[in-house]
Amino acid sequence: MQFGIFSVGDVTPDPTTGRTPTERERIKAMVAIALKAEEVGLDVFATGEHHNPPFVPSSPTTMLGYIAAQTEKLILSTSTTLITTNDPVKIAEDFAMLQHLADGRVDLMMGRGNTGPVYPWFGQDIRQGINLAIENYALLRRLWREDVVDWEGTFRSPLQGFTSTPRPLDDVPPFVWHGSIRSPEIAEQAAFYGDGFFHNNIFWPADHTKRMVELYRERYAHYGHGTPEQAIVGLGGQVFMRKNSQDAVREFRPYFDNAPVYGHGPSLEDFTDQTPLTVGSRRRSSRRRSRSGSTPVTTSASCSCWTTPGCRSRRSWSSSTCSARRSYRSCARSSRRTARRTCRTRRTTSRSSPPSPPSPLSPLRR
Repeated sequence: MQFGIFSVGDVTPDPTTGRTPTERERIKAMVAIALKAEEVGLDVFATGEHHNPPFVPSSPTTMLGYIAAQTEKLILSTSTTLITTNDPVKIAEDFAMLQHLADGRVDLMMGRGNTGPVYPWFGQDIRQGINLAIENYALLRRLWREDVVDWEGTFRSPLQGFTSTPRPLDDVPPFVWHGSIRSPEIAEQAAFYGDGFFHNNIFWPADHTKRMVELYRERYAHYGHGTPEQAIVGLGGQVFMRKNSQDAVREFRPYFDNAPVYGHGPSLEDFTDQTPLTVGSRRRSSRRRSRSGSTPVTTSASCSCWTTPGCRSRRSWSSSTCSARRSYRSCARSSRRTARRTCRTRRTTSRSSPPSPPSPLSPLRR
């Protein structure tokens, strides 16, 4: 199990003072959060990707590279990499470069994004979102796993004899999550490849999250990656804690009431009753999380948290440890030649070659 913190990088007024931070201040604050995460022993820091106001993280690998230079243990990830509007070639190159700079401490999370205007800005159609996610990720996997790629698809120009550089560190691509809130096709895609599935359930009731996770676990086993319990699940949630619950509620309420996403809607009490949001003392937060089967995590008002519950041996990455990332780093510390052989073996799956990517019309809407 791992604990981490992520931020979407929004620039919004402080409701208690009325002051809006500058973009520079917000970017620096995100870096400070990442450095504090390493200091207090969290496992992961992740940043979102946005290309519209009021958000600042338009270049995640730039920020993560800067953080990598100031940290030693922290896993650096995205909480969304827009697989729909980014060129898979550029994703392959940027994250392989980040891998080398960060000594392998790199994950990324594929997502479609929920801002409609972004699609035409990058020459795409939001109505093709699922198809883009499926085709682009299929290409990305090949770019990381094959030295020379010939490829032709629907949404970008063909490739002939193309080699993505730099190659993944020790020939082991970054660990990939597929993030979704409501799309079963993405849970299917994650299961098909044996990748991680991240359900960012900050707005949804527990029964919806449970259905999505169960679908992913079932399909993960169906594709031969292991048992349902071995599927690699991540959950997003929000927690705000103070010494006593009354102080926590009083301090957090103005931030909740004026939040650009969920403010001016349900009350704080209704929202905490229906979603994973927890506001209170450490004891109250732990008790509530225990009852719901979730894991207690701590964060600020503007950030969410991530966990990987249910993580056991990962068949295609490591046979003896819960964390493929820790296994990778141990592997990378050995001689590069030995690491390259060992890590390639750990990456081997039960299939000699993967079948075609799942169709967006897979039998998921049951």
